Amino acid sequence: MNDFFDLFNTLDRDHDGKLTREELFRAAMELGWQGPQAHLYALLDYLTLCAPLNREAFVACLEEANNDPQGVYGRVLRRGPLGAKTLYRGETLRHENGEAPGDGVLRDGRGIEKADELLREIVSSERAGDYAGALQRSALASHTVSVGDSALLLIDPQRSFTAGEWLWRLGPVGDMEAMPIRLAFDNCARLLETVYGRVETMFSRCPFGPESYGWDGALEAILDKDQPYFLKPSNNLFMPETNGYGEWLEALVENGIHTLVMGGCTLNSCLRVSAVATRNTIPREKLDVVVDLSLCGARTSNYLNAEQFGGISPVEAAMREMAEGGVIVAGRVVWH
Repeated sequence: MNDFFDLFNTLDRDHDGKLTREELFRAAMELGWQGPQAHLYALLDYLTLCAPLNREAFVACLEEANNDPQGVYGRVLRRGPLGAKTLYRGETLRHENGEAPGDGVLRDGRGIEKADELLREIVSSERAGDYAGALQRSALASHTVSVGDSALLLIDPQRSFTAGEWLWRLGPVGDMEAMPIRLAFDNCARLLETVYGRVETMFSRCPFGPESYGWDGALEAILDKDQPYFLKPSNNLFMPETNGYGEWLEALVENGIHTLVMGGCTLNSCLRVSAVATRNTIPREKLDVVVDLSLCGARTSNYLNAEQFGGISPVEAAMREMAEGGVIVAGRVVWH
């Protein structure tokens, strides 16, 4: 227990007995938290999202995590600000006169064409997967959803993938490898400028050190400072089960949401696994799961054809797996 008190005193920079999210960030940066500390940082960021932690609550939470076989991803997560079905905000787009939108197009989802152009520029045509062909073989050109009964989920749109830890690990090729992810996050930001605060919207985050943990720069200015999120240390959003994702899905269905649109990164790992797992969890007659490819990105090399995937790219293999699993894979989503 004394160790936890000492840690609190180290993080509580103004010594007022309360740990704010801003204090946590500054202290973790000064202490150089990376690697193993990233998981603790993610938990504490989550617990301080809506209000500071006092010393007693801090110690109690860390003791609980220390005694739980799942550690920081165990029961202590349920003590966070997003318990059970309070995750669902019930946001629905309204016109200024208070009425729901009619037949007009709110967002046409254009942008996926730029992805193909970008990929052709940064890899040779001899080695590149034919992304346009992959779209025709594996996906719908577009899919239309209604803002009144749809929700949006963006997986891990964090700065780590475009200007932080994940990118740095790739070495000299990092900037080239991250280009499709940057494009996807830019498209996510354009969509959020239209629907954020008006359509039920949620996010997930991977544990990284404080410098890499925040939102990508394209999204940062759009999102509320206390925007909720699901803590996701694996490829599957359902793990750990304590992060609230399952309860949020149940709340969507209970509140008349019929479509969940998903985007983010990376397309052939976290997005693929989470989309298929979501499709397998919620009956199809209750919820359509739609992956909007214009909002999704992967490493550039994953758009290249590979023998291990039968001569197609890992990205196309992921698109096929999702489609075969009942996920609607769309080149872009049109929001009405």
